[in-house]
Amino acid sequence: MSQLSSAQILSNIESIETQNANWYASLRNIVDDEDVLRIIDEIDEDEKTHESLDDILHAQKKPVKHRLHSLWGEERWHRRASGGWVGDAIYGVNDGLGAIFGIIAGVAGFAHNDQTILISGFFGALASTLSMGAGAWLAAKSENELLDSELSHERREIQDDPEHELEELKLLYELKGLSPEESNRIATQVSKDPETFLTTMAQEELGIHEASQSNPWSSALFGSLSTLVGAIVPLVPFFFLHGLVAIVVAAAVSILAHFVVGALKSIITVRGWFVSGLEMTLVGIIVGVVSYGFGEIGSRLLGG
Repeated sequence: MSQLSSAQILSNIESIETQNANWYASLRNIVDDEDVLRIIDEIDEDEKTHESLDDILHAQKKPVKHRLHSLWGEERWHRRASGGWVGDAIYGVNDGLGAIFGIIAGVAGFAHNDQTILISGFFGALASTLSMGAGAWLAAKSENELLDSELSHERREIQDDPEHELEELKLLYELKGLSPEESNRIATQVSKDPETFLTTMAQEELGIHEASQSNPWSSALFGSLSTLVGAIVPLVPFFFLHGLVAIVVAAAVSILAHFVVGALKSIITVRGWFVSGLEMTLVGIIVGVVSYGFGEIGSRLLGG
């Protein structure tokens, strides 16, 4: 194992421990067998006290993982769920800011007229807001439909081949640190109730839980409002200033806003806030310069 991969694993230990703790807590709500609950408590206690990578990287898990991937290979509809309104809001602000800054920069290069710039930016903001809201609604609705489809697939597989799904669940538990005997006992207990079996398989195999599905209407609302907020920023100076001063101030405010949005992106990424902010600032500058340049070219060619 390379030093790089070891460092990556070490950086994820805390996250893994938290996920395991949540998993043990969820099992206690599913299982009512006292012996099984005792086993879960013992394993949970061990998770809290161990201080090495042996339990995570034990060589005996490799055959289990290979067998599990072999079973999953027969179910190619698996996917990974992701999302979150914070990320949607940040990207919505970025979309509105970048689009409208590009529009007003291009129109400023072409027309050199405050009213034309403001009107163009206003309707651009309106279109971006409506487009983002509609897109967020459709995306959330499609995501929910896909999750429902996966649950339907899983339900059908449990009905058609429960032994196969039970074997998958046993292997998943083994990967979490349970012995084959403990895995068999808990998985068998869980599989006694079809709905509990489905819920458990959805969570353990697919990563689907109650919070996985999002509300299309709230997604549309967050997407629209965040885009509108970002779109308004480049327009504000034109309500109070005129001419070249308004254009320069709008550019400065927009570039600063790009840095702020880029820094906020670090909330949902692994990058540092300063580097992320600089990257977004550079993107904003490029958008503004290129748009303004094309506007100037258009003005000279078309006599704007």
